[in-house]
Amino acid sequence: MSLNLLNLDGRTRQYMQKELEYDLSRQQLHISPYLSGQGIHDFANILREAISEGNEETLAEALSDKRRIARTAHRRQPKGGFHIVSVPANAAEMIADDAFNRYYIRALCCRAIDEDIEHLIVYRARPVQTPRSRSEDLVETAVDPTQLLKDLRLHTGEDTDLGIPGGPNSGLSVHFP
Repeated sequence: MSLNLLNLDGRTRQYMQKELEYDLSRQQLHISPYLSGQGIHDFANILREAISEGNEETLAEALSDKRRIARTAHRRQPKGGFHIVSVPANAAEMIADDAFNRYYIRALCCRAIDEDIEHLIVYRARPVQTPRSRSEDLVETAVDPTQLLKDLRLHTGEDTDLGIPGGPNSGLSVHFP
């Protein structure tokens, strides 16, 4: 099921591209452990293409193609060391939703800052069957775009301090008031 990104337009896509280039120039593009060697090699380019003219669904399709998703991954054990796990069947969708939505949110933060919009509103861009209570508490709250942008740039590909977007499959995003 696709994300309903309310403010995704040409201008937002330009800001998304700038944020991707920001990460690439600092060598901080998040690379999922579920990507294969080919996926790691191709990720920046297919993400750039999805941002330019696609969405999270076209990104997931591209990730599912050409063996870009690994079959197994290493997972850290609580007491130290690693073990090998099977990659979830929906790994391409999880990676695509997270990456596309994070760049979308960062883009809206940049637009809000440039356009003197004081806050963004958290909403559920994709319905979920069992929402986390932390996510439910955030829906319809206002968030400062400067703080959110800083948080997302600092925590690429991991849980943020503000809880937005809210972890894997949360469906949380932001929109203009």
